[in-house]
Amino acid sequence: MLIWVGFVAAATFAGSVVETGEMRGYEGSNGDSRVAEEILDGAKYKDVASEIVFVQSDTLVVDDPEFRAAVEAVTAAVNGTGQVEHVRTPYDAEPSPVSGDKRTTLVQFDMKGAGESADERVQPVLDAVAGVAKAHPGLRIEQAGGASADKLIGEAIEQDFVRAEQLSLPITIGILLAAFGALLAALIPVALAMTAIFSATGLLALTSQLLHVDSATTNVMLLIGLAVGVDYSLFYIMREREERAKGRDKRRAIEIAAATSGRAVLVSGITVIVAMAGMFLTGNGVFMGFAEGTILVVLTAVVGSLTVLPALLSLIGDKIDARVVHGTVRVATRGRVTWRRILGVRGGESRFWHAVLRPVLKHPVIAVVVSSGLLIALAIPALGLKPGPTTIDDLQGDYAIADTFKSIDKAFPGGNEPAVVVVKAADVTSPEMTAKIEDFKREAFATGEANEPFSVSINPDKTVARIDIAIKGTGTDEVSEQAIHTLRDKVIPATLPGAHVTGSTAGSMDFNDQMVKTLPLVFGFVLLLAFLLLLMSFRSLVVAIKAILLNLLSVAAAYGVLVLIFQDGYGESLLGFESTGTITDWLPLFLFVILFGLSMDYHVFILSRIREAYDKGMRTEDAVTHGITSTAGVVTSAALIMVAVFAVFSTLSLLSFMQMGVGLAVAILLDATIVRAVLLPATMKLLGDWNWYLPRWLNWLPELSHGDDDDQIAPARKEPALV
Repeated sequence: MLIWVGFVAAATFAGSVVETGEMRGYEGSNGDSRVAEEILDGAKYKDVASEIVFVQSDTLVVDDPEFRAAVEAVTAAVNGTGQVEHVRTPYDAEPSPVSGDKRTTLVQFDMKGAGESADERVQPVLDAVAGVAKAHPGLRIEQAGGASADKLIGEAIEQDFVRAEQLSLPITIGILLAAFGALLAALIPVALAMTAIFSATGLLALTSQLLHVDSATTNVMLLIGLAVGVDYSLFYIMREREERAKGRDKRRAIEIAAATSGRAVLVSGITVIVAMAGMFLTGNGVFMGFAEGTILVVLTAVVGSLTVLPALLSLIGDKIDARVVHGTVRVATRGRVTWRRILGVRGGESRFWHAVLRPVLKHPVIAVVVSSGLLIALAIPALGLKPGPTTIDDLQGDYAIADTFKSIDKAFPGGNEPAVVVVKAADVTSPEMTAKIEDFKREAFATGEANEPFSVSINPDKTVARIDIAIKGTGTDEVSEQAIHTLRDKVIPATLPGAHVTGSTAGSMDFNDQMVKTLPLVFGFVLLLAFLLLLMSFRSLVVAIKAILLNLLSVAAAYGVLVLIFQDGYGESLLGFESTGTITDWLPLFLFVILFGLSMDYHVFILSRIREAYDKGMRTEDAVTHGITSTAGVVTSAALIMVAVFAVFSTLSLLSFMQMGVGLAVAILLDATIVRAVLLPATMKLLGDWNWYLPRWLNWLPELSHGDDDDQIAPARKEPALV
């Protein structure tokens, strides 16, 4: 315990001294976009935060005196704050954009000082613009931009995450308290999970110096660390309590828990780590950072569960079972009702799941057809899944600045998310290069797929030119994608050969192309290594193959539910969001590796208990019944915790995190009920002893014990010839 405390303290201290190395902008991109962004990153552009004031009238045009007076008032107000520079209006020599109907214009300016800290200085400017808007009620005057978005949206999202984290812990403790009825037993899993998260976050600060991570990595680590950390402790403590209830002494109970649940934790943890490692094969910095963080938190959770947890159980002993809920219920009902009866658990086995299993095992064919049919029906909509990039539409809720961005894009299509063309040369200001840039502008506009606003910015060394050009379409549709193809395939080769294109649309296209190339590698890597781990662990070809298929089925069903809710919009009114018609492009792969890893928790735990009973002499059908009913309490509690924690994330303001929360919660719910309690036992009943089939040429695999060998729970069974 002292070693663990010292490790957590040292890792946390190291993390506070060595700040986490966050990705540079280009490290999260792929293809031509990455090349362009890497050039921009090294071009030493001044770090500037640009802002826009949107001015619009239903009746006036920019030349009307009242409209002009409002624009001039905005100019005077923002200049008066002393925080801005380079103010540009439609009345200047180099005018700011004006819409085709002349009823809308922009006042453009830059914040003084470093762009990365501009959100800390933008509030006086926001107040000044709000004052002008109040003085001119006949016009719509609103501010948007990088600094104001970081200020207004960033704060709201940060508050969302803080609220989610604050809700997750009480919910987890509440479910554990209900499951154990004992305060210590409820607090220890949470404490162990949190120390694993703290230490893993500290270790991430060290490893991120070599492989930079996205800022969202720590949020993902919290999500995964809380889920697996609590689950592993739950598995271990439940088995130790069960053995103590059988009359085992403290040491022997812990030894059996280590040999059974501890082994399941080890196999499950390795499987989760393997699944996460698949993200390294994407070649995308965001996914690689997620893999780095989640592997660290799962690894520390496994180490803690196998070391400090048994040490704690040895120290605390039976005090961990000191009743709070159970005793209160017993006293309140004068002993007539116990908490175990309320939970439907008696003698270590669940009466509820025993009742469910009875018809499942009696009619296994019907159970397989109905349950698999339901999952396949849920999975069918996934065939129409449409990935899309994260845009301003991802922000849900009442955010005025989001409406402002959308209005700007409507008045000046493509202005918010322009194509960014990057040109590198010895001197981009030379007459030759200037002429080429003009040719590019003329040819791009001539295609009819690009339009104003058009701007060129030169770096201090005059070696890089950044050209921002608006493109037709919404930025996520086929029109915008065709515009990028036209720029890359036709306009640039004819006018600016060697130039590169980035921007939101181009970045999304390159990301999708990268995913198409790497998805087979990721899926193959995860499935193959998971298969080998299960094969070695359970010495069964059938168990390993079936585990892979069942996991894939539950993941596919989760995809289908996501499409129905977030793409087709069937859950809009219930969850309070507005569908964008797409699923966030990074989510499908992320969900696959996360769900595949997490669902193995339950599968390995249940199969270990079934194999343990089988190895001790039970028939396959009896072993299945015993394994599932004896683990139902812990699996139900663990699933409830995961579903509750993930569901909290579905309340966030970002649609991508809502999709992630719902996808994870639905998948775990389906996995812990339909898959593990119906489909798994029904298929095992149908296969009988073939469940344990291992070809003779694989007999070299090591035989691993699944429990306490000297504890026979059933008469010895004659071994079938096929094993």
